[in-house]
Amino acid sequence: MTNLTVLDARGRIRGLAWTIDFRPTNALATLVLDPGSSVRAEAGAMVAMGPGIELTTEVEGGLWSAVKRSAGGRSMSVSTFTAREGRDRLLLAPPTPGDLVAVGLNGQAYDIAGHAYLAASQDVAVDTRWGGAKAFFASDNALVVQASGNGVAFLGAFGVLLPQQLAPGEKLVVDTGHLVAWDASLRYEIRKAATSAWKSMASGEGLVAEFTGPGNLFLQSRNIEALAAALKPHLPGSG
Repeated sequence: MTNLTVLDARGRIRGLAWTIDFRPTNALATLVLDPGSSVRAEAGAMVAMGPGIELTTEVEGGLWSAVKRSAGGRSMSVSTFTAREGRDRLLLAPPTPGDLVAVGLNGQAYDIAGHAYLAASQDVAVDTRWGGAKAFFASDNALVVQASGNGVAFLGAFGVLLPQQLAPGEKLVVDTGHLVAWDASLRYEIRKAATSAWKSMASGEGLVAEFTGPGNLFLQSRNIEALAAALKPHLPGSG
C-alpha cells in the first residue's frame, strides 16, 4: 500500500494551503498559513514571508538531536514559521536548482535523504535516525530523515523528481546518487552495479541499491556529486 503520494501543485490541508510554481527546474513553494498554524522548515529555506509570520529558530530536541540532524545532511537548527496576525504567506525554496513537490503522508513512516527534506506541516513528525550500513550506501549517509504522521512534507530534488511505484516482487536498481526518498517498509539490498568490483567502478556506478516492491520511492534526475566531478577540471587550481 502506498503511504506517500505526490499531491497537486495547488492544495490545502487543515491550516495550510500551498502553490508550487516554476517546476521542474526552479521550483518555489508559496505557503499560506491560517492564524495559529505553523510549518517547520530547514534553516535557510525561507525566501520571503509576510509581516504576520513569526519565525522562531531553535535547536529542537537538544544537542544530540542537532548533531544527528547535521550528520544526516540537515541544518542543526529548525525554523518554525507561525501565522500570528491573521492569514499570511511564506515562500520556501530548496538549495539546489530543480524540482519541489508536496507529498502527503497517511500515518506511516517514510525515509528521506537529508538533502531532499525541506519542510513539513505541523502534523508531521520529523526525526533523524540511524539507518545502518544499508542506508549509508543507499543515500551516502548512515543517518536518514524519517517523516511520519498525517500531513504534508515538501521535498526538493536536484533536477526533476521522479516517483516510482513498484508492484509486488517488482525490482528496480537505483544509482544511489539519485535516491531521494523511499517507503520505510520497502525492501532493498546494496550490491555492486556490475558482476565485479572493477566493472562496477569502471562503469562509474560503483554501488547501487536494488529495491523490491511493493512500495514506492522517489528519484532525482540529476546527481550533484556527478556535477561536482564534471566541474572540477574547470575550477581554478584543479591542475
